[in-house]
Amino acid sequence: MEVKINREIRNYSEQVYFGLNLRQFIFSILACGVAVGLYFLLRPLFGIETLSWVCILGAAPFAALGFFTWHGMTAEKVIIAYLKSEVLMPKQLKFKSVSVYDQIAERNDFNVRSDRKHKKEKRTR
Repeated sequence: MEVKINREIRNYSEQVYFGLNLRQFIFSILACGVAVGLYFLLRPLFGIETLSWVCILGAAPFAALGFFTWHGMTAEKVIIAYLKSEVLMPKQLKFKSVSVYDQIAERNDFNVRSDRKHKKEKRTR
């Protein structure tokens, strides 16, 4: 008998049905429901081949939402983070270099460069 244990405890997910966790199972049922609904809704309008592709394309986003994770975030959290960063609070970062040497010179109210030249001239005399 072999018991599998995750190296990282946060990666643990309880399996509910067919090896899927609850989130994946709910989104799989939702994807199947969307596919069946599209099939019965569009059956009079399209042929079987076209209708099968429409059902697959209609169910794919729901199936993907159940299984998608990125940096430990689920699909909804990724979408919310993207909307916050790009739509609600966009920031334009501008690079501005800062010279500490010039700040010291301005703060002391004298020209450090001319003082250095003056000291060099004294040494050479």
